[in-house]
Amino acid sequence: MFSLAQKTALVTGAGSGIGQAIAVLFARQGAFVWVVDRDAAAGRATVETIHTAGGSADFAELDISDAATVLALAGRLPPLDILVNNAGIGHVGNLLGTTAADLDRLYAVNIRGAFNLCSTFVPAMLERQRGSVIALASVAGVIAVRDRLAYTMTKHAVVGLTKALALDHSHTGVRFNTICPGRVETPFVKSRIASYPDPEKAYREMAATQLNGRMAQPEEIAAAALYLAADESSMVTGSNLMIDGGWSAGK
Repeated sequence: MFSLAQKTALVTGAGSGIGQAIAVLFARQGAFVWVVDRDAAAGRATVETIHTAGGSADFAELDISDAATVLALAGRLPPLDILVNNAGIGHVGNLLGTTAADLDRLYAVNIRGAFNLCSTFVPAMLERQRGSVIALASVAGVIAVRDRLAYTMTKHAVVGLTKALALDHSHTGVRFNTICPGRVETPFVKSRIASYPDPEKAYREMAATQLNGRMAQPEEIAAAALYLAADESSMVTGSNLMIDGGWSAGK
């Protein structure tokens, strides 16, 4: 089940964390994976990991907020079967700690970036009448998260973008879904925790946000992405898969 043989996938932000886990798993399941990241060293390391395991992949350095460079990349690539809009950035702050520049920076990557990828690659999917587009949003795309004003706004917009795409193109054979993780134990999160005066306490407090008392692993998010990418989920579009350990339950 969940074979991606003969499929071509593109995963943004695939140099580390969730994006890397998705790229590695997709390749293991038979897809040719385009690993996309702004960090060339990290992206190439992901490709090397895939090659070492016997998979097929290539790397493309890309600033997803720049529509012209996204369009240029599309001119080099074959049509995609799977597009994973994973790349994103965050910001800590409430209204008093958030500037217009902060909001513009998150909007450029989290929203315009996803829009740029969709507007560039989805038309070919629509022509072929098949494809799966997966957006990584966040629990903050469904509920508000304290002191994450700009992040919450943009992640809500990612969910809205995906639902609009699914509705507008519901009869085309192209599917659009979001995954909304809670806290995930990625290298970025680990580095943040290490910067706290008491890292062990910080870890416990972050893990406690999930009702099951732990953070997710990147591979758990990748498994959900694999399902949404595979033909077995052909009935699933416009859906929002929560992987938050119960964080959003009852809210």
